[in-house]
Amino acid sequence: MVASTSMWTYIANASLIVKIVMLLLLAASVVSWTLILQRSSVLKEAKRRLLGFENQFWSGTDLHKLYHDIEHQPGGIAGMAYIFKAGFDEFLRLRKQTGISADSLMASVQRAMRIANMRETDRLEQHLALLATIGSTSPYIGLFGTVWGIMNTLQAFAGVQQASIAMVAPSMSEALIATAMGLFAAIPAVIAYNRYSNQVERLLNQYDTFQEEFASILYRQSHQ
Repeated sequence: MVASTSMWTYIANASLIVKIVMLLLLAASVVSWTLILQRSSVLKEAKRRLLGFENQFWSGTDLHKLYHDIEHQPGGIAGMAYIFKAGFDEFLRLRKQTGISADSLMASVQRAMRIANMRETDRLEQHLALLATIGSTSPYIGLFGTVWGIMNTLQAFAGVQQASIAMVAPSMSEALIATAMGLFAAIPAVIAYNRYSNQVERLLNQYDTFQEEFASILYRQSHQ
């Protein structure tokens, strides 16, 4: 309790610049944890949808039936199902046209799936750059607050002939709190960014693999 009271006292007694730095770091920490929780929910849902769709797709069900089920599933279409729908939409649309070659048909289908894949990539990678920015810049912002606080401390005691540790310690503690807050904001952001980037990369690899396999299936059907 004493340590907690002392910390708040140090924050209250800090200079205006150091207080602004602390507020910036506090805001960065709040934004970081908000994004961490939000991205965690999005990626868990993406993995759940992927597993569910793969089970449906590779169960041997008819593609038309699967297409119909996806269009009417609750919660909208996303992930691998979205890529499947984009490709199958294009396949069904072009197959109704007369005179189109199988190669031209498949080129359009693959283009539609690539566009859908890119949209899913943007959705999964959303806000990860902001997490990386918070993780990389927060320690430097905290260090700036510390340096500024130390400068003020040295200026305040410039005219004192004998400065004891008891006189300097409170001011130094005020300055070092900024660095601690910078690390507090940065460490979770860096850990989350690395973890979520890895998860996104694995999801995208699975999307790419499915896209190639589905294109092969449609290519065989286009020659029937």
